[in-house]
Amino acid sequence: MAVVGVSGRLAGCYCLRAVRSSLQVPAVQLHVSKTAMGACQKDFESAVNQVKLLKKDPGNEVKLKLYALYKQATEGPCNTPKPGLFDLINKAKWDAWNALGNLPKETARQNYVDLVSGLRSSSDSSSQVKPEADKKQAGYETLVITSEDHITKIMLNRPAKKNALTTQMYREIMLALEAASKDDSTITVFTGNGDYYSSGNDLTNFTDIPPGGIEEKAKNSAILLRDFVGCFIDFPKPLVAVVNGPAVGISVTILGLFDLVYASDRATFHTPFSHLGQTPEGCSSYTFPKIMGPAKAVEMLIFGKKLTAGEACAQGLVTEVFPDSTFQKEVWTRLKAYSELPQNAMHISKQIIRNHEKEKLHAVNAEESSILQERWLSDECMNAVMDFLSRKAKL
Repeated sequence: MAVVGVSGRLAGCYCLRAVRSSLQVPAVQLHVSKTAMGACQKDFESAVNQVKLLKKDPGNEVKLKLYALYKQATEGPCNTPKPGLFDLINKAKWDAWNALGNLPKETARQNYVDLVSGLRSSSDSSSQVKPEADKKQAGYETLVITSEDHITKIMLNRPAKKNALTTQMYREIMLALEAASKDDSTITVFTGNGDYYSSGNDLTNFTDIPPGGIEEKAKNSAILLRDFVGCFIDFPKPLVAVVNGPAVGISVTILGLFDLVYASDRATFHTPFSHLGQTPEGCSSYTFPKIMGPAKAVEMLIFGKKLTAGEACAQGLVTEVFPDSTFQKEVWTRLKAYSELPQNAMHISKQIIRNHEKEKLHAVNAEESSILQERWLSDECMNAVMDFLSRKAKL
């Protein structure tokens, strides 16, 4: 989607780890025996076709290896100009290919075949051991939605990516909130699958630059951000965040729009916007000073201080902290008890409490989104993001 989140929302900035892994191109291991210097052309072509049939996404790092080996096997050493500084995706691909140097075509073919063979074995084994692992409720690819005991649970379901938010995920969350607002549940709960609540925005969002370039991307991202946050502002039922692990960026800033926030004692809360030339979103420029006081809000939103669960609770951002060992049991026991309360009374009470500020929150949301659209196009933001990525690539 957009550049909305933790480490820089410029064109897909919340999970900078995605691009970092793309830019950190490890040296490709050469599997060359003394008796065979490479696979035959038929084996190579078969491997190329097998890649299209893989059941599991191998990830950015492996995709880069496959790309580089394919180019080396078919064209030889890298022979194209290096892409520009801000063309992150093509630059990562160029770096991967160029890193192979003068590796012979025959060896590249063999390495490609070996790599694909390993991927197929891993994919087949995974599908046999966990045939139910990829099952998700119809209509959602990145979320798991369940309804039980008058509670609708919206679970962020990209644990391998630390629940980093993709553009698709943003849109699915909006659809899930719309559906939950109309179902017969009493309470709606957000949580994450795996170790993280959410690591922020996934940088693969950066890859879908429209014909209008980065200007159009920034505009579209600002609109999506505004609409996304607006869904939380307008949600009519009690909204609860069950923060099971670290939370970053927009997954933190929108917590000010929730009615309850329960956290494991291993959760942390981080909004490092200034480090990448960014500014707050999710109405946090308004809700955080109101919740924790101006000084504490400034320390978090401007200077990027990471809060522990205990600190976030002491400052009012979190309702209550539970030991991680008993977190799930204690929280869900309490929520099930709450869900038995009279539904209409709770919804009307929320309306009374929240309606006084809805107009203000929408105005803040629109202003934050507009400012971010400008920030994403600024030299300061671009330079800060590129500096961050360059430093991470060297680690």
